[in-house]
Amino acid sequence: MKWIGKYAKISIMAILVLTFLVACTSHPNEEQIQALEETKTAALAAEKTLADKKQERKDLEAQLEAKKTELVKVKAEKEKVMQKLEQKQ
Repeated sequence: MKWIGKYAKISIMAILVLTFLVACTSHPNEEQIQALEETKTAALAAEKTLADKKQERKDLEAQLEAKKTELVKVKAEKEKVMQKLEQKQ
């Protein structure tokens, strides 16, 4: 007899869930649609800004690497000049 109770509980819960799902399917009003569109627009703008900032960061990192490479070359050149000056003295 316990199994009847379990099946009855499961059946009642299934009926309640189905009723809840059917009852909660209302259509959005104009205000909700407008809010959704505004949110969507803001999200797209934020995604574009993020993509722009990521590209900007990538460009800046490339510039930084170029400057670091240039610095190494300049330091090496400076070292050569210093050595030549020491040799002449």
